[in-house]
Amino acid sequence: MSLSDFDLTSRATFKHFTPVTLRFSDQDSMGHVNNVAFAAFVEAARTMLIQGLLNQFNHPDLDFILARVVIDYKQELHYPGTVDVGARLINLGSKSLTSGYGVFLDNTCIATAESVNVFYDMAMRKSVVPPEDVKVAVTSEISG
Repeated sequence: MSLSDFDLTSRATFKHFTPVTLRFSDQDSMGHVNNVAFAAFVEAARTMLIQGLLNQFNHPDLDFILARVVIDYKQELHYPGTVDVGARLINLGSKSLTSGYGVFLDNTCIATAESVNVFYDMAMRKSVVPPEDVKVAVTSEISG
């Protein structure tokens, strides 16, 4: 599947959500939540989703590293409040995993994002093909 197969602006696209509380320090000089804060929101959801998936298996050296992240801003966001960050897996490559995100304030989509992560063996310090059980779980999550 590809990113175009999913509407990241719709809450219905996601079954995994991570609530993130906005901090006063997330604001820029104009009083908007800063772009760097959005990257942190997506990071929180990404690690919850992918680490949660990997934690199901006994592969102590298997981890993931960020190779790419793209954020599209749809609306302004202001402190205070809490956003829900929807996360879903999009595609499994030979050594990589693409995931998509929607940042929501209530039912309004404030931003969308896409990231590519690479499976990484911490002991060998290199990218690796994920084990078969991880591939099966990722494939199931993408289609589910």
